[in-house]
Amino acid sequence: MTDSPKSIYGISSWYSTLADHTFPTTFVKLKDSDLELIAKETKDGSEVDALTARIKKAQSAFSGATFVFADTLAPTDTQRFADKKGAVHSAQSAWNNLVMSEKIKLAASRREFEFICVRPFRNMTYPREFRLFIHDGELKLMSQMHLERPYQRLLLRREFWWTAAKEFVDEISWLLPQKNIVMDIYFTSKDEILIIDLNKWGEPTKPLLAGTWNMDWSYPFGLKLME
Repeated sequence: MTDSPKSIYGISSWYSTLADHTFPTTFVKLKDSDLELIAKETKDGSEVDALTARIKKAQSAFSGATFVFADTLAPTDTQRFADKKGAVHSAQSAWNNLVMSEKIKLAASRREFEFICVRPFRNMTYPREFRLFIHDGELKLMSQMHLERPYQRLLLRREFWWTAAKEFVDEISWLLPQKNIVMDIYFTSKDEILIIDLNKWGEPTKPLLAGTWNMDWSYPFGLKLME
């Protein structure tokens, strides 16, 4: 596969370096013919059976529901994701969820990923998700991830969220694939930070409450919340 952003930002690329700072993950490598099955929304057949058997084996590393996604994106545009937050139990359900995602089918047709990834499902609390804007290896801005409404609990702990995230970035910045990068994180109930994924600096990554990419990123802007 050609060198492209997926080789930098795909979880399969950075997992071995940052595994102790993210969710445990298993991987299923795909051939071009496998990607074609996704692109064509193929839900059954002997080739699909072989793939779902491999997905089932990857799922067996975890107990309970799993979260199954492509290396560079999740099927967040499916009805099942909306209903279940992406939780799946069977390998066939995981496969169906992938091939019903328009954005994953498009990415598969463009060969923009080469792994199916499996994590234990975690019912994440939206206010605990943040987007970090890391410029020249330093955290410059942190944004509330979900912008449907303000959350009082975020406002009450504003200083904590920022300080914890800054210390986290200071600790791991030398492990990141680029000095300018966007990182999505999750604070667990024990206030441990886990990396959700890494994203390209600039468009098409959404700046969220940063508002624009056209800023003087030498300046630390702190945590941006919906007031």
